[in-house]
Amino acid sequence: MNTSAMPDAPNLFSYRKYWAQRFGVAPMLPMSRAEMDELGWDSCDVILVTGDAYIDHPSFGMALIGRLLEAQGFRVGIISQPDWTSAEDFTKLGRPNLFFGVTGGNMDSMVNRYTSDKKIRSNDAYTANGVAGKRPDRAVNVYSHRCREAFKEVPIIIGGIEASLRRIAHYDYWSDKVRKSVLLDAKADLLVYGNAERQVVEIAHRLANGESIADLKGIRGTVHFVKQIPVGWLVKDSTDIDKPGAAMVVVDPYQEQPACDKKPESTDSDEKVIHFDRLLLRKTQRAQTVIRLPAYEAVKDDAILYAHASRVMHGETNPGNARALIQLHGTRQIWINPPPIPLSTKEMDGVFDLPYSRIPHKEYGDANVPAFEMIQHSVNIMRGCFGGCTFCSITEHEGRIIQSRSEDSIIKEIEAIRDTSPSFTGHISDLGGPTANMYRLACKDPKIEASCRLPSCVYPGICPNLNTDHTPLIKLYRRARALPGIKKIFIASGLRYDLAVESPEYVKELVTHHVGGYLKIAPEHTEQGVLSKMMKPGMGTYDRFKEMFDKYSKEAGKEQYLIPYFIAAHPGTTDLDMLNLALWLKRNGFRADQVQAFLPSPMSIATAMYHSGKDTLRKVSRKAEDMAIPKSFKQRRLHKAFLRYHDPKNWPMLRDALNDMGRNDLIGNGKQHLIPSYQPKGTLEAPAKTQTFKTKYTGFDNKRHEKAPSKNKFVAKQKK
Repeated sequence: MNTSAMPDAPNLFSYRKYWAQRFGVAPMLPMSRAEMDELGWDSCDVILVTGDAYIDHPSFGMALIGRLLEAQGFRVGIISQPDWTSAEDFTKLGRPNLFFGVTGGNMDSMVNRYTSDKKIRSNDAYTANGVAGKRPDRAVNVYSHRCREAFKEVPIIIGGIEASLRRIAHYDYWSDKVRKSVLLDAKADLLVYGNAERQVVEIAHRLANGESIADLKGIRGTVHFVKQIPVGWLVKDSTDIDKPGAAMVVVDPYQEQPACDKKPESTDSDEKVIHFDRLLLRKTQRAQTVIRLPAYEAVKDDAILYAHASRVMHGETNPGNARALIQLHGTRQIWINPPPIPLSTKEMDGVFDLPYSRIPHKEYGDANVPAFEMIQHSVNIMRGCFGGCTFCSITEHEGRIIQSRSEDSIIKEIEAIRDTSPSFTGHISDLGGPTANMYRLACKDPKIEASCRLPSCVYPGICPNLNTDHTPLIKLYRRARALPGIKKIFIASGLRYDLAVESPEYVKELVTHHVGGYLKIAPEHTEQGVLSKMMKPGMGTYDRFKEMFDKYSKEAGKEQYLIPYFIAAHPGTTDLDMLNLALWLKRNGFRADQVQAFLPSPMSIATAMYHSGKDTLRKVSRKAEDMAIPKSFKQRRLHKAFLRYHDPKNWPMLRDALNDMGRNDLIGNGKQHLIPSYQPKGTLEAPAKTQTFKTKYTGFDNKRHEKAPSKNKFVAKQKK
């Protein structure tokens, strides 16, 4: 990736190593005092606390950060899934010399524990034997408090997906309210967001060199407290960028608008509020400008202001042009620095080439960790996503710029799996990442990439500045499957089919060699109104891809099927939209085994829609037309029932709905009907149990949203 137009950043591996490098590489990062003694350590420099089982594999965030810090010369210990009811487990490795690093794990702890209907899950894929209940609700908050209780003066730095998506005041689906930045709720010293390699390495070295945690201001990809605006900085009010007012249709929903002449009604007395000429701002003062978002106290009670703050925040996500943000919480101000500079290919290789053992810690014995079983023979080839899907938090967390590994580094990892994994049978389960086919795709011009403010490179159509050449990925596939001992390489990551159709050669390569009978893709819906709220392509693109898929499957002499995934109850979805989707499924012979309902994950664009009831892809106003927001438990169940129209348990509910909609012509026993008029014996729908959801109070004021690994499938029925 060419980042020449991006701000400079030191190479991740250019720092002088810390003196503790003399202890060498640990077979596994220690989780006990006994392991520390075996390594000759009297203490840890950094202790990482995680809600996941410790798997020494680059797909697990704590292992990756831990090994990276080890490569910098630091001694790193792991506290995995501690007992949070006391501080005892948080003291077992002693006092860290530099800091505690706290994360809820690879998944948000609330998403991990609760379904989209707020029901408690029966298992946890990131725990030995899938046992549920090994982490608290809002794990980052609880763990941070216990770390503070264990060692009062040790700096606490929070990160991972849970902290990353809660870095500003955010709508919380589980409590149905706007919560403060997690930095305040956790009472931590510093928050790192996104993939945190750059931030964590700089933080560790600066603390090791004698700086205090209070000195660490202005590091990209971090959030911290400020008492006042630093000298030399200018403040721009968020309403100058995106003023809530009359609804306006704009080509770029996050494009900065000309500043208004009227100053905000109130500002901090020590702030200098300037209304800049756009050209002057971009050329000379942009880097020293901070945008003041509405205060927490304002957005928590005003959904329109919340939607406004969300729009402004999403406009500042490109590391090439993003400005700092500031938000008042009571008497405290949090400062959100711009996103970190993406890693170069060389740096990505360095991170993934670290000496991971690639197995669970010995503490778990023969126990099975479901998430590890799913990814142990898969390879991450890139990170980031420029799709901009409104319901997904990948862009908010990993960024919109694709960061790719080199072909040699990927091949090296495949060979390591082949040569070291005792359970390897010759099958690589995935070569992918957040998406299967964005490897090495980027803007044709780094200068355009660094200045772009569009929320998506592929919506409403593929940007003409986007390079969609799949040749590097095709070359990688061919080289990987030619390796001795490799029988089959599957592609399991979600495929961006609107990009794939731009490269028929790629589709042919994929369909001929890398599909195991079924290929998962995600149209998400069939109705254009809903798709426009998701920022997803229309079904015409799906039809083009299916035509190519069927053609190349036939040429290869294979019987293969597409498995489309859909979301129920997304903002903007009506009952009629779900009925039309159900009719499409029946017409095309699909029967969903499990279905996914929209889950309003913190900070996503669709969550702002859900909370405000407005289309936040346009300027929001109090007079703007309300969107259809399926919020009630009854309506969410109905929308899921439409996706499973074939399940007899759903027929009574669907009959009532179809009668109410005036579509009783779809009830009957013919092929043209959606559901039959009869009810099989023993399949009457059980009365819905009412469940009041409450987050257990623990004494602490407790992504493509991250989803737990699942066996979500469609059963494809050929039409006859």
